[in-house]
Amino acid sequence: MDLRAMSWNIWWRFGDDWRARQDRVVEVLKALRPDVVGLQEVWSTPSRTQADVLAAELGMHAAFAPESFPPVPSPPEHPDQAGADLGVAVLSRWPVVRQQAKRLPSTRRHRPPALLVTVDHPLGPLHVCSVSTEWSSTYADDHLAQTEALADLVTNPTLDGDLPVVIAGDLRAGPDADALRPLLRVTVDAWTLGGGQPDAATRCAVPGAPRQPQERVDYLLLRPGRPGAGVSVRDVALAGRTDDEPAPSNHLAVAADIVLDG
Repeated sequence: MDLRAMSWNIWWRFGDDWRARQDRVVEVLKALRPDVVGLQEVWSTPSRTQADVLAAELGMHAAFAPESFPPVPSPPEHPDQAGADLGVAVLSRWPVVRQQAKRLPSTRRHRPPALLVTVDHPLGPLHVCSVSTEWSSTYADDHLAQTEALADLVTNPTLDGDLPVVIAGDLRAGPDADALRPLLRVTVDAWTLGGGQPDAATRCAVPGAPRQPQERVDYLLLRPGRPGAGVSVRDVALAGRTDDEPAPSNHLAVAADIVLDG
């Protein structure tokens, strides 16, 4: 059987009309029907989180961790941003039986969470991590320290099992960046393994978004379930077209069909 996994930065409450964008996010997720989704730049308020809203629309289970990157605007850019936090989330077709937010190192900003959840998959415990890391070249040492901490987190022997560990993240760097090397030493890149285009970009230019290089900064990384085990990807794709208005995000989603034994 296959596991359809996704990673998507859904751009918080940035831009001109986040509610219309949220409807577009739901459309994309309903069309692709992923089994697990790692989301970044997810909003939360004291009464609810965007993860819970999306899970209710999709018939899925949700987990959320606050205070991720980037920092929320201060002062708010528009009234709907006031009182809203920003975090990372995991949506799952199966119940989430455990969740923990592991804070990553940072010497200059707040410590962002790596949200690690365990999902009650029919073939056994499935571990999924959603994360968003430092991005500024000024803080390159923090960026590297965070990916090193992620590598340690996802290779912990307590996560060993029959299923691969799935890391879904906006890692804020292209696949050849020095900051990604600690993670790529212990995981495989689902995009590459599934035959994705080498020059694909997930960060896109859309109205209202800051000007940034258009490159692949969003990843599904896989750690085999046990040392020496393999992992296979049947297909990969990008989702969330940005040429229709409003664009759901200034990032495209990364989707992969991961082959599971059983």
